[in-house]
Amino acid sequence: MYDNRLYELPALLRANAYPGRGLVLGMTADGQSLAAVYFIMGRSSNSRNRVFVPDGDHIRIEPYDKGAGGDQSLTIYRPMTTVGDCFILSNGDQTDTVAEALASGGTFEGALRTRAFEPDAPNFTPRISGMLNLGTGAARLSVLRAGDSDGTRCDRLFYEYEAARGEGRFLHTYQGDGHPLPPFRGEPARVTVPDSPEAFAEELWDALNRDNRVALCVRYMDIGGGVSRLVIKNRHPEGGHHA
Repeated sequence: MYDNRLYELPALLRANAYPGRGLVLGMTADGQSLAAVYFIMGRSSNSRNRVFVPDGDHIRIEPYDKGAGGDQSLTIYRPMTTVGDCFILSNGDQTDTVAEALASGGTFEGALRTRAFEPDAPNFTPRISGMLNLGTGAARLSVLRAGDSDGTRCDRLFYEYEAARGEGRFLHTYQGDGHPLPPFRGEPARVTVPDSPEAFAEELWDALNRDNRVALCVRYMDIGGGVSRLVIKNRHPEGGHHA
């Protein structure tokens, strides 16, 4: 059932102990900036062994303890980048798939049709992706999720939204905790987006489950270019950064 209610994002996060990885794309209430949020959570030591670090106006994910070992193929990646007037955000290496497609004249949707959910049976974690037009604020979102419990087929879902002041769209990987983890269902939720990235980051970090939260990034970009503000929160305190 279609749900067009406008939610407060912190309330949604408090109600879900394990949304997994999540992203928001939207516009501030004053209409001056576009907003992007990305967070990661973890239950295993490998998933929790990560920090967000600034990479210019973007971020990258690095292992906190570089000697800890473990499979990093699905945990270490570049979650955001910009190609022309398109800002790209995702929960995996499909960030690069989309960026390479756009750079060669392709499309967001076309790039993601070449990808599928993550091969982490039995969870088959959905790949979630988003793209903001930095000129208009229009957002495109995508979910690539398993079409059955055996992971034999992929459902590829795409959404497109015009910009709205003080609003964004929230997409996450899991409906909640479980074994296996239940994948995202429904449509990206409408959520409020305030004018201050610092206040937004504080509210969201406080709302994420303290046992499972790993890292959070809030990035605000002035429409038409110019100032970009980045706030990072990490489970490991020495990873915190403001710019």
